[in-house]
Amino acid sequence: MIVMPRFFVDGQPENGLLTLHGENAHHAGRVLRLRPGEAVTLCDGQGTDYDCTIESVEKDAVACRVQDSHPAGTEPRQRLTLFMALPKGDKMDVIVQKAVKLGVREIVPYLSKNCVSRPDKTEKKVERWQKIAVEAAKQCGRGYLPTVGAVIPLEQAVVQAAQSKTALFFYENERQTGLRDALSAGVGETVSLLIGPEGGFTPEEAGQAVQAGLTSVSLGTRILRCETAPIAALAALLYAGGNM
Repeated sequence: MIVMPRFFVDGQPENGLLTLHGENAHHAGRVLRLRPGEAVTLCDGQGTDYDCTIESVEKDAVACRVQDSHPAGTEPRQRLTLFMALPKGDKMDVIVQKAVKLGVREIVPYLSKNCVSRPDKTEKKVERWQKIAVEAAKQCGRGYLPTVGAVIPLEQAVVQAAQSKTALFFYENERQTGLRDALSAGVGETVSLLIGPEGGFTPEEAGQAVQAGLTSVSLGTRILRCETAPIAALAALLYAGGNM
């Protein structure tokens, strides 16, 4: 199987052409040394792929002739949103990268009582995480450009997560409901996963999540690190949702 070079583009085709600019043009023309007549795949970041051939290569622009368009075939059937408690160090970098490669559409970092990391300003961190998400989406051939939201308090995260058809709260002290039990009736078209911090959830926070309508579930008898839990949960959800 030949994997064609793939780029995200803004906008729709004009006169049958899509044009790469800036870093994309540099990467296509100078790094990959693509030439007229070669095939590339361009994606609008909203689920549509365009099969193209390169028409011209200039220093700051690479014009591509659209041959066909079709829905991207790399997206999960469900829209997945990860609500992730802010971890310490660079753990969030790894979480964002792996979650995007597993198919998450949106990542929402939040602060709870036991978060070890509590920075005063998070704007620069969010910008970095968004760049990591874009690069991961390019590498694994995603059809959508995932987003990383601003850091919000747990109370707001719980309200947002509860709006999904399948809303799961992964609680380390859950003893009755496993993930398989929670998904026995199927997986909804929208799924939210609420993952806790290194220090875990307080009983009050757990009660708040359940009261809002989230299903408290366990990921097994072993205690998973905060960067391992979302990967395990996403893999299980992808399998249950018919994506593996």
